[in-house]
Amino acid sequence: MKIERKIIDTDILIIGGGTAGCMAAVEAKERYPNLKVTILEKAHIDRSGCLAGGMNAINAYLNKGETAESFTKYVKWDACGLIREDLVSSMAELFEYCVKKVEKWGLPILCDEVGNYQARGRWNIKINGESLKPILAKAARSAGAQVYNWIVTTNLLTDHNRVIGAVGFSLRTGAFYIVHAKATIMATGGASRLYRPNNPGDAAYKTWYCPYNTGAGYAMGIRSGAEMTSFEMRYVALRTKDTIAPTGTIALGVNAPQINAKGEKFMKTRYAEMGGDHSPTPYRTYGPMQEMKEGRGPIYLDTRGLSEKQVYDLKAAYLDMYPSMVLYWTANNINPAKEPIEVQVTEPYIVGGHCQSGYWVDTNRKTTLDGLYAAGDVSGGAPYKFVSGCWSEGVIAARAAGEAIVGAGSKPTLHPLSEEQMAIEEERTYKPLLMMGKIRYPFSPAELEARLQKIMDQYAGGASTGYEMNEELLTLARERLSHLPDALSQLVASDWHQLMKAHEVIDRVDLAQVLVEHLIYRKETRWPSYQTRVDYPKRNDATWLLFVNSRRDRGSDKINMFTRPYKQSV
Repeated sequence: MKIERKIIDTDILIIGGGTAGCMAAVEAKERYPNLKVTILEKAHIDRSGCLAGGMNAINAYLNKGETAESFTKYVKWDACGLIREDLVSSMAELFEYCVKKVEKWGLPILCDEVGNYQARGRWNIKINGESLKPILAKAARSAGAQVYNWIVTTNLLTDHNRVIGAVGFSLRTGAFYIVHAKATIMATGGASRLYRPNNPGDAAYKTWYCPYNTGAGYAMGIRSGAEMTSFEMRYVALRTKDTIAPTGTIALGVNAPQINAKGEKFMKTRYAEMGGDHSPTPYRTYGPMQEMKEGRGPIYLDTRGLSEKQVYDLKAAYLDMYPSMVLYWTANNINPAKEPIEVQVTEPYIVGGHCQSGYWVDTNRKTTLDGLYAAGDVSGGAPYKFVSGCWSEGVIAARAAGEAIVGAGSKPTLHPLSEEQMAIEEERTYKPLLMMGKIRYPFSPAELEARLQKIMDQYAGGASTGYEMNEELLTLARERLSHLPDALSQLVASDWHQLMKAHEVIDRVDLAQVLVEHLIYRKETRWPSYQTRVDYPKRNDATWLLFVNSRRDRGSDKINMFTRPYKQSV
């Protein structure tokens, strides 16, 4: 088959048009108007990524009396003592700048009678954010960024240790896109569906995290030899039963405590030494898990006794980000004021915004590969980003990328593209499609995804093992995963959409192999429920108050594990 090639030259390439990507595009064009900024987006920028359905709060904001320093101290405590304090502090310093910017673009932020933002808890402010993503997309286009929708980015282009662009294909025409860039910002988000979903069958895509964020940004960096950090700090979310809606809307919005089937406020009693209802986030998931494991489930958020106004406000809040919650209550005749809301835990995700898995970066969000920056969920070391933290990192990365091109008297140049490399990447991109009908025993993307999820669920701390793991199970996961690259050689695709699904599986396998190495390497339990090692059940600051990092060798594909020291500044 003949593949049409489209070659694009740009100054700044942004891979991913989500929260961080849109903000990076606007900042780059406003600060460096003469630079060409290009966004590659797998879906459509108007409704893509984690904010596709909206938000009802900005979950990281410095309310009155708080500072970047107090925020960093809180995040360090919430992450059980280990974060990149320099990264958390630098993003917190830009919360105000970013929120005011998006408010100016049209985001409705709820205010009190004197005009102050309405706080929801210590770090949150309330918004009417159903249209948040269209607002961001419009701002990126209006700023002058060139947006290419429906482009599946499959790999980075490199010249030794420098990233010089990326390649991908069009979901609409199949054309092969080669984007040649002076600087590249990775903003693709985190990874869902590595593990078998808690909602099986037709509800498999009813996950908490966007099911179309597949870890592609991580995988592209892994294959290119970038240094990664903290994948072992997975995220296991506490969400409403069946609908998988965020529980913070209830817990923070109406101060509903967790109770077990016996009506006990178990976090205040049985888990008081962990901080009770105000314990670090991993423990607020670990507590309900233990209650269910010991036979005291189901677990609920106790909303009984809410006023009619509180129920109305609760429904209004969910309509801004998760309308299925309101539809579920209506369809099942549920009144939150009369009965508590059942909750459950999700399958594990890899999310650098809630936890800190991702690229190892400096304070400018530059990765260990020259010319490559990372922002948002794909950037490591700084948990508790949420929406505003992703915006902040988009701003920081855009400023640094632009400065690297035009600053300090440097002359903007494009490193030459290698025809050999482009041909290799083109063959790699289309191989599953080209092999259709030529392999005797082919695998579909769905079949290999199911195999991957089974391995991860049973051997790498999935729901079927209570999110727990030990050396023996993880070693089996490593061994089982080692056979998947051979199976990937028999992966076939029947059309452009299936070709996208094939690359999603390829990316997840690369990510899963690195994740398992991280889980094996950290021999302590620092984040219970996220990373529970039953053979090393205690937190060990004496030995493990440091970052577990990795780098895959581009020549041998060997995953090299090592540590980086923790540096205290607050």
